[in-house]
Amino acid sequence: MPESTRTTGIAAAPDVLSDADLLAQTAIAVREAGAVLRERFGDVVRHRTREELMDALAANDDAALDVLRPRLTALRPNARLVEDELAGGALPPGEWWVLDPAEGNVNHLHALPEWAVTATLVRDNQPVLTAVHLPLTGETYTARAGAGAHLDGRPLHVSPTTDLGLSLVATSQARPDEDEDVVRRVGASITAMLFDALVVRTSVPATLHLLNLAAGRIDAFWQFAGARADLLPGALLVTEAGGRISDAEGRPWTPQSESFLAAAPGVHTQAVTTLSR
Repeated sequence: MPESTRTTGIAAAPDVLSDADLLAQTAIAVREAGAVLRERFGDVVRHRTREELMDALAANDDAALDVLRPRLTALRPNARLVEDELAGGALPPGEWWVLDPAEGNVNHLHALPEWAVTATLVRDNQPVLTAVHLPLTGETYTARAGAGAHLDGRPLHVSPTTDLGLSLVATSQARPDEDEDVVRRVGASITAMLFDALVVRTSVPATLHLLNLAAGRIDAFWQFAGARADLLPGALLVTEAGGRISDAEGRPWTPQSESFLAAAPGVHTQAVTTLSR
């Protein structure tokens, strides 16, 4: 799907909800969109051409967006929408909804369970709230800046581990048709982590790894390049669950960064050292 940014509402309608109320309503919206995708989930869908595959991915996106657009418009009439989940970089000032209507879409088409619906409100390039729904488990992960991260209302906390050698870590493919240098860097980083970490997981989508990190199930996640919709929901969840976010060299991460690292505080520095080799 080409990148799309649009104004999503009638300027006359006031933005009156508090962020806490807005998050609760956003969670309802992603659950409703998830229900639509759950109805579309079933047998493996085989495609003879890349064009057929892309059309099927777009159909899933559109089905979820048909639910998300009007609900998020009603919640925040003056916010704008970014619908392209592969877009990166900084956003213009103001409020934006960053959506991944079918995060892990290719998994959905292959009858794999690792997919979700995400909606994140970004205010002046800072994520202020996010809701991520996993339709097959019924779980909803939420976070609000300064108010913590939660799974169905239960607080989340990152792992207390302090030894990378005892850590389960993960990475994800940044995007299809990635630059060759990035692909080689991904491969080198996996090799380095295979020497230093206990277990290395490699799969898509990124958001599900970051949910697991926020919940203390894994200890670090990294990715090179990447998109806003891949990383912003998980970045807020991990931060609010007590984790550390940076680029792979340990510098502050922004959507313009060329790499991303999220980790439990006790292994963050060790992970930076491994990825910098």
